[in-house]
Amino acid sequence: MKGLIYQGPGHRSWGEVPRPQVIDATDAVVRVDAVTICGTDLHILKGDVPEVEPGRILGHEAVGTVTETGPAVTTVKPGDRVLVSCITACGRCAYCRVGMYGQCLGGGGWILGHRIDGTQAEYVRVPFADTSTHHLPEAVPDEAALMLADILPTSYEVGVLNGRVRPGDTVVVVGAGPIGLAAIMTAQLFTPGHIVAVDPAAARLEAAKAMGADLVVGPAEAIGAVEELTGGLGAHVAVEAVGIPETFEQCTRLVRPGGHVANIGVHGAPAVLHLEQLWIRNVTITTGLVDTYSTPSLLDMIAAGRLDPAGFVTHRFALDEMEDAYAVFAAPADTGALKVVLHGADR
Repeated sequence: MKGLIYQGPGHRSWGEVPRPQVIDATDAVVRVDAVTICGTDLHILKGDVPEVEPGRILGHEAVGTVTETGPAVTTVKPGDRVLVSCITACGRCAYCRVGMYGQCLGGGGWILGHRIDGTQAEYVRVPFADTSTHHLPEAVPDEAALMLADILPTSYEVGVLNGRVRPGDTVVVVGAGPIGLAAIMTAQLFTPGHIVAVDPAAARLEAAKAMGADLVVGPAEAIGAVEELTGGLGAHVAVEAVGIPETFEQCTRLVRPGGHVANIGVHGAPAVLHLEQLWIRNVTITTGLVDTYSTPSLLDMIAAGRLDPAGFVTHRFALDEMEDAYAVFAAPADTGALKVVLHGADR
């Protein structure tokens, strides 16, 4: 089969790789019917995630069909259509027992496309299949389900829930890429008073407006706009959705005393923490890797028509057009890309 192979910082290739087999009794092998590319994959290619070794198949998001299961798998079987979550959970360790699946000590956590081969291939081995896949209702299309593999639960858990968004809040989302847009979408579940999107790209600000942002501004205008909107108080919640020092530091300037900065972005360089300014302002700063405990609830909302993530998908490719898809996704200022979806030959 073929897969997208990480060849070290700045290098990747689409080529022949061994087809995965069941190794452990809890494994499933899944044929990839739809897969996407994440901003984290771009961070890996930049060298920001040194734990990823050359030769690794990238990708941690997929919808597919189970083709084989180990003898200990009881909840999925060959032929089942499933979501492959970005987080793998053993279900038994101290962290899994309290829903912190991203910190799994039993061989899970974020491992696909990180510590083991991932989903950007024709087939993928999924460890702990009973607790790391989700059955998909027929009514939920592949592309909508694919947004549940990472961006929707990540933005909801690490941005909206960690940020403690409440009714009437002013919420500022810095970065209107897919993660930021997903934060805008899911923040609306708590009826905030205002949602402000900050991004330098006009096309992404337009997308933020379409996703429900009340006000969209460039980075230079953000502080003035938020002060005017809040009578000089600042945002109740500032969500960092980029992963660079400048945007994190901007969030700390946008938030009001007693507010929350919820960092979602994957950072590859240190950011300055101005404690000399923040210590007196009662600001809470949270970080996090998604745990995906919210995935079943979000799936129910999509099935019921309460969430519609169709607008995230801007470009579609065949699976063997992976290199073209990466080129489009990596240049959003030129292509307008939000999420790209690659469909397998059988879909």
